[in-house]
Amino acid sequence: MGEHPVQTGQTIELTITGYSHSGEGVGRYEGFTLFVPLAAAGERVVVQVEAVKKNHGRARLVEVVQPSPERSAPPCDVYGQCGGCQLQHISYAEQLRMKERLVRDSFLRIGRMDGVRIHPVIGMEKPWGYRNKAQVPFGLQNRKVVAGFYAPGSHRVVDTDACRIQHPLNDRVIRKAKQLAQQLKIPIYDERNHRGILRHVLVRTGFHTGECMVVLVTNGRNLPHRRKWIEELRGEIPQLKSIIQNMNSKRTNVVLGPENRLLWGREVIYDRIGDVVFTISPHSFFQVNPVQTRVLYDQVVKYAGLTGKETVIDAYCGIGSIALYLARHAQRVYGVDIVGAAIRDANRNAALNRMTHVTFEEGAAEEVMPRWYREGIRPDVIVLDPPRKGCDPVLLESAASMRPKRIVYVSCNPATLARDAKYLAEWGYRVQEVQPVDMFPQTGHVECCALLEPQ
Repeated sequence: MGEHPVQTGQTIELTITGYSHSGEGVGRYEGFTLFVPLAAAGERVVVQVEAVKKNHGRARLVEVVQPSPERSAPPCDVYGQCGGCQLQHISYAEQLRMKERLVRDSFLRIGRMDGVRIHPVIGMEKPWGYRNKAQVPFGLQNRKVVAGFYAPGSHRVVDTDACRIQHPLNDRVIRKAKQLAQQLKIPIYDERNHRGILRHVLVRTGFHTGECMVVLVTNGRNLPHRRKWIEELRGEIPQLKSIIQNMNSKRTNVVLGPENRLLWGREVIYDRIGDVVFTISPHSFFQVNPVQTRVLYDQVVKYAGLTGKETVIDAYCGIGSIALYLARHAQRVYGVDIVGAAIRDANRNAALNRMTHVTFEEGAAEEVMPRWYREGIRPDVIVLDPPRKGCDPVLLESAASMRPKRIVYVSCNPATLARDAKYLAEWGYRVQEVQPVDMFPQTGHVECCALLEPQ
């Protein structure tokens, strides 16, 4: 067997003792760690080892010998085949507990911080049908057009007609698009030989406005039967406000190409978070769970401690969603983002909401913020909402050196949040408390809002 007590292909029995950061079951066999998808903590299971690495291995669940009381019957027909969800096999209460433990573990293990006040995760009353955006790859299997999500770790499309975490309208559009592609004999894109036309269909639905946008992503400019697409989609979906063709002719995993062509309707749809209205275009980053987004943003407002007299900087402002939500309670708000298209959207959203006390600027936050400081801008609050990789140390240094009364850090990755909190502690900012919010039920992801203040 070599240096490990297990080898690939071996069938063994073990107890699942916890969860990985992505929600897989974790167990030990003779001291060696194995990750087991679809297993629940506390279960005795039979597994087959699929991969062995230096410090850990992966195994496939063969049989549950002794199930956990938290094991739940997944309502989705393709759960386990599709890589979209990881946690449908455990109760929602257990999912929330698992995510809280994940946040605690990140602060202990990565941040080396004990005693941080971490609240229980705020979950959803109805943790299904929450996604306002579907981004679905199309494929061809036995001459039949399929659409769904990729199988875990692959680019094989798992065909599905309904996704339990999607808004039902998104599902309806995808079903119609699949039927049309088959009926009109649209060549489906094959990434191996870079041929075919239809690559993805993206659907965005405004939860509060009911408006719907469909984006047909094509390999090149050609879209056969364009008029038929428009006529059929409009006939099926009365809520439709926008049909767009996006051209993406690169060999890439990135879904959207740089160029859009309006086929029918408006270039944008509208939705709200609270009473702030936003324009949403094909490329806009807009939180996918609008119900929990409001919960999260209310937490940001609470931690920011706004009284109406403060100056706020939002260092990763995107389309301005957090900045504009905070602007209702602040005297002055500044937002910066390196993506020019996002800043254009942010300015449009500020004008839409008649917020004249908000300024957005394109650029790297670590360069723009020090210049603002030299120009006399003194923030009371700095909001950080970086991508999964977290903040650049230079940006953290820039934020801390402006000496705000509070730093509010919004994170979709507890590991990088804990790492950055440790770095900010060296600059005199201590984590006061953390509120996790379940933005992505049935998946291993958790969002956090952390309050840091000077020591």
